[in-house]
Amino acid sequence: MRVVSLVPSLTEAVAATRPEVLVGATDWCTHPAGLDVARVGGTKYPDLERVLDLAPDLVLLNEEENRLADAEALRAAGVPVRVTFPRTVPEALDQLGALVEALGVSVEPSWLGAARRAWAAPPVPGHLRTAVVPVWRRPWVVLGRDTFAGDVLGRLGVANAWADDPERYPRPTLDALRARSPELVVLPDEPYRFTADDGPEAFPGVPAALVSGRHLTWYGPSLAEAPALLAAQLATPV
Repeated sequence: MRVVSLVPSLTEAVAATRPEVLVGATDWCTHPAGLDVARVGGTKYPDLERVLDLAPDLVLLNEEENRLADAEALRAAGVPVRVTFPRTVPEALDQLGALVEALGVSVEPSWLGAARRAWAAPPVPGHLRTAVVPVWRRPWVVLGRDTFAGDVLGRLGVANAWADDPERYPRPTLDALRARSPELVVLPDEPYRFTADDGPEAFPGVPAALVSGRHLTWYGPSLAEAPALLAAQLATPV
């Protein structure tokens, strides 16, 4: 079996499950460290000729991270594709379980079992801290409705202030963000690399939690440690 992954989360999942079948990945596939496979460009504009040259039996894509045009081009070339699009933690775990089966693995890998156990507890009850969650600035882009990251935060006691927006990734002005009077601003280090010196200053008087973007947005082996790590980061705002 030969697999090319155009999704960093799934690259990590395949590498942790059947590393010998992974023959290609994007330039953004940074985990596991030292991954030695052919690189096929970015997630949005992969080198499809390079992908086809690798003669994959399966290409992994995500509806949000990859383009429909690339999925259609691969299908037209006769390459089987598998497209994921989890909007919640349970959906992510289910889709990862299905991926493991597609890889021909009959026994659930330890990382997936650990992820299931880590998220087995029900969402945090009671009052949720309301937060704005930027994922980009210049212009500002925030989490909106039906996002995986929004569900992750909700399970950890943080309510997304823009969860009722018609857009999944709205682009409000900074004044509009401040007008929501958030109790917290959550600043991940990817896709935009927010830091203590780049982001918190835009929300004076509002606690800012700097969090791991990989653990907030990736669905794969990182899910096993995400609840504990993110909870600690959310509890210690700058």
